[in-house]
Amino acid sequence: MSAVNLTKTSAVLPEAWSSRRLGLVGTACVKALRMDELPVEEESGAAEAVLVLDGRLELEVEGMPVSVQADELFMVAAGAEHAVRPGSRGTLVVVEQQEE
Repeated sequence: MSAVNLTKTSAVLPEAWSSRRLGLVGTACVKALRMDELPVEEESGAAEAVLVLDGRLELEVEGMPVSVQADELFMVAAGAEHAVRPGSRGTLVVVEQQEE
């Protein structure tokens, strides 16, 4: 596999929050996506690492607001209830453990 331009890859996705699977690292899936200003419903599940390339990610994790800025990484623990709050925008990389 060659190098991937993450900003360009996420920019051509058909809609915001639809991710493109870039590959696996062991059993973890690496995905790129484009955020928009709209919220995303609460979810829980496998552990995730979220890296904001540009823009910002507004989360609510276990009832607490979290703001993740460009060039910051945030780890979501397995089973933690989390949702995207309004105002998130930019490019995001997600690395998540695949559930068995």
